[in-house]
Amino acid sequence: MCSEETSNIRPNTIEPSRDASPLEQRNRELAILNAIAAALNGTLDLDEALGTVLALVADLLGLETGWVFLLDEETEEFYLAAAQHLPPGLASHPDLLAGSCYCLDTYQAGDMDGAANVNVVICSRLRSLVDGTDGLAYHASIPLYARGKEVGVLNVASPDWRELSPEDLRLLHTVGDLLGMAVERTRLFARSAEVGALRERNRLAREIHDTLAQRLTAIILQLETTEALLESGAEPSQLQGTVAQALSLARTSLEEARRSVADLRAAPLEGRTLVEALEQLVQETTASSGLPVEWRVEGSVRPLPVRAEVGLYRIAEEALRNVVEHAQATQAQLLLTFLPRAVRLAVTDDGVGFHPLETPPDAFGIRGMRERAQLLGGALFVHSRPGQGARLLATLPVGGPA
Repeated sequence: MCSEETSNIRPNTIEPSRDASPLEQRNRELAILNAIAAALNGTLDLDEALGTVLALVADLLGLETGWVFLLDEETEEFYLAAAQHLPPGLASHPDLLAGSCYCLDTYQAGDMDGAANVNVVICSRLRSLVDGTDGLAYHASIPLYARGKEVGVLNVASPDWRELSPEDLRLLHTVGDLLGMAVERTRLFARSAEVGALRERNRLAREIHDTLAQRLTAIILQLETTEALLESGAEPSQLQGTVAQALSLARTSLEEARRSVADLRAAPLEGRTLVEALEQLVQETTASSGLPVEWRVEGSVRPLPVRAEVGLYRIAEEALRNVVEHAQATQAQLLLTFLPRAVRLAVTDDGVGFHPLETPPDAFGIRGMRERAQLLGGALFVHSRPGQGARLLATLPVGGPA
């Protein structure tokens, strides 16, 4: 979506003083790189790392806007991972930031390898807008690599550009190197955490199996003793002890099993993306209930933190269950929207509706969904009136600072 027009141009604010000596220029570059490196080394959260870099590049180089596209390791597709001060036209139309463009295609083709190809291009994502660009028309594309692998592209923009100097090309390319390594580091950390969690689940599962097996064996022994006493014609009073012991063991085992299952329940998205899991949820809901559910995704699809993905899935699952069981609807809709700094889940139905403020105290469904969204730093709202259906809207924040 970006044109192929490129030029070595640069923002006025990057240009050093004409009186600056080579040593002063070098010190300036090192100060910028040191600030960025220090910020990246201070976090293992990918969203925070990306947002920090965008903010520092904007502040230190005098740029106004920036965004980062990363390459999803599983789907091998680009997604908008972070944005800084997007112009209104892009911020209010997330679909314009989805899909491929000239700079992304060029990057994947291997034509942006090296500092000499950190170029400024005329961006048709902006050019396609009639207004809402805030005067922006160009962006510089900085390729991101880690250990020779493609990671993504950092784009920074300013309304006024002039020729890029070799020093600025080197500076921007080094920023890209730092960011590429930071992205790879956070991904490696996330993978190691997942492996550790899997090992811990397996360890606990073995412990539970051993504990439950021992308790069940003890229960069987008590019941076999009871059976033998019955066959020998024992009095009921003689059976009370073994029956009471078996019941006590059974109750203890049941409580322990419930706690363990709650802690170790497998993530519903395991092996699937959030989009894939929600699509399957919609299909299963329609197949089991006969309720037609329209499913749509908007914006630039990207992976989210595991807790956020599981939370959104559980909210969608509970919301659709409520529609099927209570709404008396003839159709419903599930919409997932990826925004630059948030992700939004909407569930709508044309059912009987209700007064949201008059839900009974035992209506744990809505309360549980709201608490789940709040624990993830988001919010959940329900809009409904009797006879006019209902709309549930959950929004979770993701990405770096605006």
